[in-house]
Amino acid sequence: MEKRTLGKTDLTIAPIVFGGNVFGWTIDEQKSFEILDHFVESGFNFIDTADVYSTWVPGNKGGESETIIGNWLKKTNKRQEIIIATKVGSDMGQGKSLKKDYIINAVEHSLSRLQTDYIDLYFSHFDDETTPVDETLGAYESLIKAGKVRWLGASNFSADRLKESLLFSANNNIPRYEVYQPGYNLFDREEFEQLHEKICLDHGLGVITYYSLASGFLTGKYRSENDLKKSQRGGGVKKFLNERGFKILDALDKAAETYGVEQASVALAWLLQRPSITAPIASVTDLRQLKSFTEAATLKLTAEDISLLDQASSY
Repeated sequence: MEKRTLGKTDLTIAPIVFGGNVFGWTIDEQKSFEILDHFVESGFNFIDTADVYSTWVPGNKGGESETIIGNWLKKTNKRQEIIIATKVGSDMGQGKSLKKDYIINAVEHSLSRLQTDYIDLYFSHFDDETTPVDETLGAYESLIKAGKVRWLGASNFSADRLKESLLFSANNNIPRYEVYQPGYNLFDREEFEQLHEKICLDHGLGVITYYSLASGFLTGKYRSENDLKKSQRGGGVKKFLNERGFKILDALDKAAETYGVEQASVALAWLLQRPSITAPIASVTDLRQLKSFTEAATLKLTAEDISLLDQASSY
Protein backbone atom coordinates (compact mmCIF):
# COMPACT_ATOMS: atom_id res chain seq x y z
CA MET A 1 0.00 0.00 0.00
CA GLU A 2 1.34 3.40 -1.01
CA LYS A 3 2.31 5.48 2.02
CA ARG A 4 2.20 9.28 2.22
CA THR A 5 4.30 11.72 4.23
CA LEU A 6 2.18 13.89 6.51
CA GLY A 7 3.13 17.46 5.64
CA LYS A 8 6.68 18.31 6.76
CA THR A 9 6.71 15.72 9.55
CA ASP A 10 8.59 12.41 9.46
CA LEU A 11 5.29 10.53 9.84
CA THR A 12 4.68 8.14 6.95
CA ILE A 13 1.07 7.10 6.87
CA ALA A 14 -1.17 4.69 5.00
CA PRO A 15 -3.83 6.68 3.11
CA ILE A 16 -6.82 6.14 5.44
CA VAL A 17 -6.83 7.17 9.12
CA PHE A 18 -9.06 5.31 11.58
CA GLY A 19 -11.40 7.64 13.45
CA GLY A 20 -11.46 6.53 17.09
CA ASN A 21 -14.63 8.40 18.08
CA VAL A 22 -16.61 5.13 17.72
CA PHE A 23 -14.58 3.32 20.42
CA GLY A 24 -16.62 3.25 23.61
CA TRP A 25 -19.60 4.74 21.78
CA THR A 26 -21.05 2.63 18.96
CA ILE A 27 -18.66 -0.30 19.53
CA ASP A 28 -17.39 -1.84 22.77
CA GLU A 29 -13.81 -2.77 23.61
CA GLN A 30 -13.97 -6.31 22.23
CA LYS A 31 -15.37 -5.16 18.87
CA SER A 32 -12.87 -2.27 18.79
CA PHE A 33 -9.97 -4.71 19.23
CA GLU A 34 -11.28 -6.92 16.43
CA ILE A 35 -11.64 -4.00 14.01
CA LEU A 36 -8.23 -2.53 14.91
CA ASP A 37 -6.59 -5.92 14.37
CA HIS A 38 -8.04 -6.17 10.87
CA PHE A 39 -7.34 -2.49 10.12
CA VAL A 40 -3.63 -3.02 10.81
CA GLU A 41 -3.52 -6.40 9.04
CA SER A 42 -4.90 -4.59 5.96
CA GLY A 43 -1.78 -2.35 5.92
CA PHE A 44 -3.05 0.76 7.71
CA ASN A 45 -1.11 2.40 10.56
CA PHE A 46 -2.71 5.62 11.82
CA ILE A 47 -5.40 6.04 14.52
CA ASP A 48 -6.95 9.41 15.39
CA THR A 49 -8.70 10.00 18.72
CA ALA A 50 -9.29 12.76 21.31
CA ASP A 51 -9.49 13.07 25.08
CA VAL A 52 -13.15 14.11 24.78
CA TYR A 53 -14.27 10.88 23.03
CA SER A 54 -16.90 9.97 24.08
CA THR A 55 -18.33 12.34 26.71
CA TRP A 56 -21.64 12.58 24.83
CA VAL A 57 -22.57 8.99 25.76
CA PRO A 58 -24.63 8.82 28.98
CA GLY A 59 -22.41 7.52 31.77
CA ASN A 60 -19.14 8.33 29.98
CA LYS A 61 -16.75 10.97 31.31
CA GLY A 62 -14.31 11.22 28.39
CA GLY A 63 -11.16 9.28 27.65
CA GLU A 64 -13.04 6.08 26.76
CA SER A 65 -11.62 5.94 23.24
CA GLU A 66 -8.04 6.59 24.39
CA THR A 67 -8.43 3.89 27.06
CA ILE A 68 -9.58 1.28 24.53
CA ILE A 69 -6.72 2.17 22.16
CA GLY A 70 -4.23 1.99 25.06
CA ASN A 71 -5.50 -1.43 26.09
CA TRP A 72 -5.25 -2.64 22.48
CA LEU A 73 -1.68 -1.28 22.12
CA LYS A 74 -0.67 -3.05 25.33
CA LYS A 75 -2.30 -6.33 24.30
CA THR A 76 -0.80 -6.36 20.77
CA ASN A 77 2.54 -4.70 21.59
CA LYS A 78 2.19 -2.64 18.38
CA ARG A 79 3.02 0.85 19.69
CA GLN A 80 6.12 1.19 17.49
CA GLU A 81 4.14 0.30 14.34
CA ILE A 82 1.20 2.64 14.96
CA ILE A 83 0.92 6.42 14.61
CA ILE A 84 -1.36 7.86 17.29
CA ALA A 85 -3.00 11.28 17.11
CA THR A 86 -5.03 12.66 19.97
CA LYS A 87 -6.40 16.07 20.86
CA VAL A 88 -6.71 18.57 23.69
CA GLY A 89 -8.85 21.65 24.21
CA SER A 90 -12.36 20.30 23.88
CA ASP A 91 -14.78 20.64 26.79
CA MET A 92 -14.07 17.87 29.31
CA GLY A 93 -16.32 19.46 31.90
CA GLN A 94 -14.44 22.69 32.61
CA GLY A 95 -14.97 24.37 29.22
CA LYS A 96 -12.71 24.55 26.18
CA SER A 97 -9.16 25.58 26.99
CA LEU A 98 -5.73 25.82 25.38
CA LYS A 99 -4.09 27.45 28.39
CA LYS A 100 -0.61 26.20 29.25
CA ASP A 101 -1.48 24.61 32.60
CA TYR A 102 -4.54 22.91 31.10
CA ILE A 103 -2.53 21.37 28.23
CA ILE A 104 0.32 20.23 30.52
CA ASN A 105 -2.20 18.50 32.78
CA ALA A 106 -4.34 17.03 29.98
CA VAL A 107 -1.44 15.42 28.13
CA GLU A 108 -0.55 13.36 31.20
CA HIS A 109 -4.07 11.91 31.30
CA SER A 110 -3.96 11.10 27.58
CA LEU A 111 -0.54 9.43 27.90
CA SER A 112 -1.78 7.38 30.83
CA ARG A 113 -4.95 6.23 29.05
CA LEU A 114 -3.04 5.43 25.85
CA GLN A 115 -0.41 3.55 27.91
CA THR A 116 2.42 5.23 26.02
CA ASP A 117 5.15 7.71 26.86
CA TYR A 118 4.75 9.79 23.69
CA ILE A 119 2.04 11.03 21.31
CA ASP A 120 2.98 11.17 17.63
CA LEU A 121 0.63 14.02 16.73
CA TYR A 122 -1.09 16.25 19.29
CA PHE A 123 -3.93 18.49 18.10
CA SER A 124 -5.49 21.65 19.40
CA HIS A 125 -9.02 20.27 19.02
CA PHE A 126 -10.80 23.64 19.06
CA ASP A 127 -9.31 27.10 19.21
CA ASP A 128 -9.44 28.96 22.51
CA GLU A 129 -9.48 32.59 21.44
CA THR A 130 -9.18 33.79 25.04
CA THR A 131 -5.66 32.33 25.22
CA PRO A 132 -2.82 33.98 23.25
CA VAL A 133 -1.20 31.73 20.63
CA ASP A 134 2.21 32.17 22.30
CA GLU A 135 0.95 30.60 25.54
CA THR A 136 -0.50 27.57 23.73
CA LEU A 137 2.49 27.06 21.44
CA GLY A 138 4.87 27.54 24.38
CA ALA A 139 3.12 24.71 26.23
CA TYR A 140 3.51 22.46 23.20
CA GLU A 141 7.17 23.41 22.82
CA SER A 142 7.83 22.23 26.38
CA LEU A 143 6.03 18.92 25.69
CA ILE A 144 8.11 18.34 22.54
CA LYS A 145 11.32 19.12 24.44
CA ALA A 146 10.24 16.61 27.14
CA GLY A 147 9.69 13.93 24.47
CA LYS A 148 5.99 13.60 25.31
CA VAL A 149 4.74 14.92 21.97
CA ARG A 150 6.41 14.60 18.56
CA TRP A 151 4.37 16.83 16.20
CA LEU A 152 1.55 19.37 16.44
CA GLY A 153 -1.75 19.82 14.65
CA ALA A 154 -4.74 22.16 14.71
CA SER A 155 -8.43 21.53 14.09
CA ASN A 156 -11.49 23.80 13.87
CA PHE A 157 -9.46 27.03 13.74
CA SER A 158 -10.51 30.18 11.94
CA ALA A 159 -8.27 30.97 8.97
CA ASP A 160 -6.97 34.07 10.77
CA ARG A 161 -5.98 32.20 13.95
CA LEU A 162 -4.34 29.43 11.96
CA LYS A 163 -2.26 32.01 10.07
CA GLU A 164 -1.46 33.89 13.28
CA SER A 165 -0.23 30.67 14.90
CA LEU A 166 1.94 29.71 11.91
CA LEU A 167 3.41 33.21 11.74
CA PHE A 168 4.19 33.25 15.47
CA SER A 169 6.02 29.91 15.21
CA ALA A 170 8.03 31.10 12.20
CA ASN A 171 8.99 34.42 13.80
CA ASN A 172 9.95 32.86 17.14
CA ASN A 173 11.57 29.66 15.88
CA ILE A 174 9.31 27.37 17.90
CA PRO A 175 7.44 24.23 16.78
CA ARG A 176 4.46 24.96 14.56
CA TYR A 177 1.24 23.25 13.62
CA GLU A 178 2.32 20.84 10.88
CA VAL A 179 -1.10 19.28 10.26
CA TYR A 180 -4.58 20.70 9.86
CA GLN A 181 -7.74 18.68 10.47
CA PRO A 182 -10.89 20.13 8.87
CA GLY A 183 -14.39 18.75 8.52
CA TYR A 184 -14.41 18.11 4.78
CA ASN A 185 -16.15 15.79 2.35
CA LEU A 186 -17.99 15.79 -0.98
CA PHE A 187 -20.99 17.50 0.62
CA ASP A 188 -19.20 19.90 3.01
CA ARG A 189 -16.67 21.58 0.73
CA GLU A 190 -17.14 25.31 0.94
CA GLU A 191 -15.54 26.27 4.26
CA PHE A 192 -12.28 24.37 3.80
CA GLU A 193 -11.88 25.20 0.11
CA GLN A 194 -12.57 28.91 0.55
CA LEU A 195 -10.90 29.61 3.89
CA HIS A 196 -8.23 27.03 4.77
CA GLU A 197 -7.08 25.09 1.71
CA LYS A 198 -4.74 27.78 0.36
CA ILE A 199 -3.14 28.28 3.80
CA CYS A 200 -2.46 24.54 4.05
CA LEU A 201 -0.94 24.41 0.55
CA ASP A 202 1.12 27.59 1.01
CA HIS A 203 2.59 26.37 4.32
CA GLY A 204 3.05 22.73 3.36
CA LEU A 205 0.67 21.45 6.04
CA GLY A 206 -0.48 17.87 6.05
CA VAL A 207 -4.28 17.65 5.97
CA ILE A 208 -6.37 14.83 7.44
CA THR A 209 -10.12 15.30 7.09
CA TYR A 210 -12.83 14.39 9.57
CA TYR A 211 -16.50 13.75 8.65
CA SER A 212 -14.95 12.33 5.46
CA LEU A 213 -18.13 10.31 4.78
CA ALA A 214 -20.57 12.98 6.05
CA SER A 215 -21.70 10.90 9.07
CA GLY A 216 -22.26 7.92 6.77
CA PHE A 217 -24.37 9.72 4.14
CA LEU A 218 -21.70 9.17 1.46
CA THR A 219 -21.85 5.40 1.97
CA GLY A 220 -25.19 5.53 0.14
CA LYS A 221 -27.12 3.75 2.87
CA TYR A 222 -29.32 6.76 3.70
CA ARG A 223 -31.69 7.56 0.82
CA SER A 224 -34.83 8.61 2.69
CA GLU A 225 -35.97 9.68 6.16
CA ASN A 226 -36.94 6.06 6.86
CA ASP A 227 -33.27 5.08 6.41
CA LEU A 228 -32.23 7.37 9.27
CA LYS A 229 -33.29 4.69 11.74
CA LYS A 230 -30.50 2.40 10.45
CA SER A 231 -27.91 3.61 12.96
CA GLN A 232 -27.32 5.71 16.08
CA ARG A 233 -25.76 8.35 13.83
CA GLY A 234 -28.73 8.54 11.45
CA GLY A 235 -30.10 11.73 12.99
CA GLY A 236 -27.06 13.67 11.82
CA VAL A 237 -27.71 12.71 8.20
CA LYS A 238 -31.12 14.32 7.67
CA LYS A 239 -29.59 17.64 6.54
CA PHE A 240 -27.99 15.90 3.53
CA LEU A 241 -31.30 14.59 2.18
CA ASN A 242 -31.85 17.35 -0.39
CA GLU A 243 -31.44 17.91 -4.13
CA ARG A 244 -27.69 18.46 -3.93
CA GLY A 245 -27.23 15.44 -1.67
CA PHE A 246 -29.12 13.20 -4.10
CA LYS A 247 -27.01 14.52 -7.01
CA ILE A 248 -23.87 13.55 -5.10
CA LEU A 249 -25.26 10.08 -4.37
CA ASP A 250 -26.12 9.64 -8.06
CA ALA A 251 -22.54 10.51 -9.09
CA LEU A 252 -21.16 8.16 -6.41
CA ASP A 253 -23.48 5.37 -7.60
CA LYS A 254 -22.23 5.74 -11.19
CA ALA A 255 -18.54 5.68 -10.23
CA ALA A 256 -19.05 2.80 -7.78
CA GLU A 257 -20.75 0.77 -10.50
CA THR A 258 -17.99 1.55 -13.01
CA TYR A 259 -15.25 0.25 -10.71
CA GLY A 260 -17.23 -2.42 -8.89
CA VAL A 261 -16.54 -0.79 -5.52
CA GLU A 262 -18.61 0.74 -2.72
CA GLN A 263 -19.86 4.33 -2.73
CA ALA A 264 -17.81 5.03 0.41
CA SER A 265 -14.66 3.92 -1.45
CA VAL A 266 -15.32 6.49 -4.20
CA ALA A 267 -16.01 9.28 -1.68
CA LEU A 268 -12.73 8.53 0.12
CA ALA A 269 -10.80 8.20 -3.17
CA TRP A 270 -12.11 11.62 -4.25
CA LEU A 271 -10.59 13.11 -1.07
CA LEU A 272 -7.32 11.23 -1.61
CA GLN A 273 -6.94 12.69 -5.09
CA ARG A 274 -7.33 16.30 -3.99
CA PRO A 275 -3.84 17.88 -3.99
CA SER A 276 -4.33 19.46 -0.54
CA ILE A 277 -5.42 16.28 1.26
CA THR A 278 -3.01 13.76 2.78
CA ALA A 279 -5.59 11.29 4.08
CA PRO A 280 -9.23 11.12 5.15
CA ILE A 281 -10.26 9.96 8.61
CA ALA A 282 -13.09 7.43 8.60
CA SER A 283 -14.65 4.99 11.06
CA VAL A 284 -16.30 1.62 10.75
CA THR A 285 -18.37 -0.35 13.23
CA ASP A 286 -18.36 -3.60 11.29
CA LEU A 287 -15.51 -5.61 9.76
CA ARG A 288 -17.24 -5.71 6.37
CA GLN A 289 -17.04 -1.93 6.16
CA LEU A 290 -13.22 -2.05 6.17
CA LYS A 291 -13.46 -3.17 2.53
CA SER A 292 -14.14 0.45 1.57
CA PHE A 293 -10.79 1.50 3.10
CA THR A 294 -8.74 -1.00 1.09
CA GLU A 295 -10.70 -0.18 -2.07
CA ALA A 296 -10.23 3.58 -1.62
CA ALA A 297 -6.50 3.22 -0.97
CA THR A 298 -5.94 1.68 -4.42
CA LEU A 299 -8.75 3.29 -6.47
CA LYS A 300 -7.52 5.75 -9.09
CA LEU A 301 -10.40 7.89 -10.32
CA THR A 302 -10.07 9.38 -13.83
CA ALA A 303 -10.19 13.12 -14.49
CA GLU A 304 -13.69 12.53 -15.89
CA ASP A 305 -14.82 10.77 -12.68
CA ILE A 306 -13.50 13.62 -10.56
CA SER A 307 -15.15 16.20 -12.81
CA LEU A 308 -18.54 14.46 -12.44
CA LEU A 309 -18.17 14.33 -8.67
CA ASP A 310 -17.02 17.95 -8.54
CA GLN A 311 -20.00 19.10 -10.61
CA ALA A 312 -22.52 17.10 -8.57
CA SER A 313 -21.13 18.54 -5.33
CA SER A 314 -20.54 22.11 -6.52
CA TYR A 315 -21.83 24.76 -4.10
